[in-house]
Amino acid sequence: MDDEADEFDEVDEEEEEEGHPEPEVAVEISGLSLYTHVGVTPAEQEVGQRLLLDIRIDVGESDATLTDQLEDTVDYAQVCDMANLVAQQRSYKTLERLCAAIADRLLTSYDVSAVWIKAAKPEPPIALPVSEVSVEVWREAE
Repeated sequence: MDDEADEFDEVDEEEEEEGHPEPEVAVEISGLSLYTHVGVTPAEQEVGQRLLLDIRIDVGESDATLTDQLEDTVDYAQVCDMANLVAQQRSYKTLERLCAAIADRLLTSYDVSAVWIKAAKPEPPIALPVSEVSVEVWREAE
């Protein structure tokens, strides 16, 4: 096995010398389940409901592809905690505002090129049957 590892190290060094760019990295979180107060009806504001969040963070070139160190990339556990905190800090009338608030927090917390947030209500309070309603917000770093 050590021979195989040495071969990979040699390939990595050769690629670096030839000027191959580092790969672009995206961190994705799917189906983060949160309970929060989002909606325009008094019931939604008072009782709250479960939301499902999908988050994509375009990191760009990441040193973690070489160093294998968590501090060189975006920690998805911290991202989940941050999204939950933003969702719990206040109530929101629209999914658009909630998504924008999460995107803004992530963009100010990490040196990343873009953030995409999708928030879905799997059980929206509407008269007709639907699987879910959702909103997506995409923000690029300035």
